[in-house]
Amino acid sequence: MNGVIIKNSRNTENAPMCTVSTQSVAFSHYNNISAQLPIDPKTGKIVAGDITEQAKQCLENIKAIVESIDHTMTDVVRINIFLKNIMDIKLVNQVYATFFQSYFPTRTVLAVAALPMDDALVQMDALISNGEGTQPQAPCDLVKLVRNTENAPKSSVSTQTVAFSHYNHISAQLPVDPKTGNIVVGGVKEQAAQCLKNIKAIMEGIDVPFDDIVKINIHLTNLSDIEAVNEAYTTFFPDSSIARTVGYMPARSVVVAEALPMHALVQIDATVSHGDGTPPQVVEDRHGIVIKANNTDHAPICSLSTQTVAFSHYNNISAQLPVDTKTGKIVAGGAKEQAAQCLNNIKAIVESIKHNMDDVVKINIQLRNIADLDAVNEVFTTFFKGDLPARTTIGVSAIPMDALVQIDAILSNAEGTPPAK
Repeated sequence: MNGVIIKNSRNTENAPMCTVSTQSVAFSHYNNISAQLPIDPKTGKIVAGDITEQAKQCLENIKAIVESIDHTMTDVVRINIFLKNIMDIKLVNQVYATFFQSYFPTRTVLAVAALPMDDALVQMDALISNGEGTQPQAPCDLVKLVRNTENAPKSSVSTQTVAFSHYNHISAQLPVDPKTGNIVVGGVKEQAAQCLKNIKAIMEGIDVPFDDIVKINIHLTNLSDIEAVNEAYTTFFPDSSIARTVGYMPARSVVVAEALPMHALVQIDATVSHGDGTPPQVVEDRHGIVIKANNTDHAPICSLSTQTVAFSHYNNISAQLPVDTKTGKIVAGGAKEQAAQCLNNIKAIVESIKHNMDDVVKINIQLRNIADLDAVNEVFTTFFKGDLPARTTIGVSAIPMDALVQIDAILSNAEGTPPAK
């Protein structure tokens, strides 16, 4: 890694420990918190009770991690909730609301095919603001900007966009018409377009151009719908004449959900660059810090996404399938071999921008068969020499190209990105 900011990886005994991840990995002005299962850290087992008790335990574990690094739950900017049954969301929300008193962070909710422990009904991960930065940054009293617009659907348990430092985090947008509060008429193409319209309306509400998106996550209930989604997607990206000139596409992950809120067919969330920072930072020209998008021939290239998109102190890496770059096909073997190929592709991308795998702060893994997790873990730990990154693992019913595993990553970027000349 270039630069001098130091990644800070920490665990506390007040939350469940894991041999293949670190509970909290801080870098610059953000902390990445590993997915928390409803495990009692004293017993190491799933707590007794229903979804209400399990959701509470997930949040208690997150709270314990947050407080162990001298933060509070008001510092959470983003929460991802993974449910076994989407119908449990009402009960989860009742518990959820008790953990956030001053405001609600941005949020994404989806039902998944499986979670790492059979008895788990829910899992949650989080991203928190880190005003003190990480060494040798000087502490700074940055302020979160929490905003909603009438031009996109509002939620009683999440904020549309929460900005902190040089990033904006946008809650998952369902294909809801904000005027009616209902899912739009039509199929998945129309629904995808509405999700993106809602994201665009939120960004316009904070005076940020659409091409400032650095990462998109698309959740589909049917993987065969991806072509229709892409038809809508390519009408939104690239958006500006500058982006069209360079063919800019954000980093992207496509994940299959078992179900989505409101019986939607698709849901989309986004991470946005935010060059003006948040108060009391000195306001910069929004394009004073530039987005740096990069592809390498040593990893699979996709026309609909960029392999890595850097902005400020983070790099966002697109989901990698177990594709051999030389053949363009899925590698031979089982989940272990496929996981190794996904990680080799990530490593090739990371090294192409003069970083190494120990600069990774967060990993997201999707598995077709959650029983393959032990095999994946065998190879996973061989890619890291230092502290392991924060991690989230879910089971899904399908992955593009009929793969057994897919992995995406977030990378620390101490050198930042260059200012516009």
